[in-house]
Amino acid sequence: MKLLTDISEMLQKGKINDVKALTQQAIDQGLEASVILDSLLDGMGNIGMKFKNNEVFVPEVLIAARAMNGGLQLLAPLLEAEGVEPVGKVVIGTVKGDLHDIGKNLVKMMMVGAGFEVIDLGVDVSPEKFVTAIEENNADIVAMSALLTTTMTNMKAVIEAIEEKGLRDRVKIMIGGAPVTESFAKEIGADRYTPDAASAATTAKELMM
Repeated sequence: MKLLTDISEMLQKGKINDVKALTQQAIDQGLEASVILDSLLDGMGNIGMKFKNNEVFVPEVLIAARAMNGGLQLLAPLLEAEGVEPVGKVVIGTVKGDLHDIGKNLVKMMMVGAGFEVIDLGVDVSPEKFVTAIEENNADIVAMSALLTTTMTNMKAVIEAIEEKGLRDRVKIMIGGAPVTESFAKEIGADRYTPDAASAATTAKELMM
């Protein structure tokens, strides 16, 4: 259907006003909210793949994500009424002592674009705050970011706090950030390491299967 294709294409171009107008048009035509949502997710998924392949860069992703959020705001009450459930719940944050958030924000956007409900704890997040958020939101996945070698060790502290609370079996743990590696993930007991935002969203979906 051309209208749905147009929503996806305008999102990929980052044209928020067009996305909102087309989304409203689709709503007015009586299309199901879940069907309209699929066109938004399709557009963001394409942006994710292009980002992974270095065909687009951070600014384009941010603009596309903003356009997607514009459409989502119109759809949110309808999706709730239809009983559309998110793919899963993700608690995300940059670990204690680290104030970097661009990478975290990109991962968050990609995960929202993949259909997840994301609870963003921000930066400089203590292990206790991660644990509380898991309990309060009944999270499926915890995603941690660190951009400094001095703060990446705090990822281990978060995992230990999760284990101490008896929540380890309930959540999958993902980590990422410039100094983080696959071997470090294995060393601290994380479930997955992902090198970029696009693969983080794909990996999160795999973990929900």
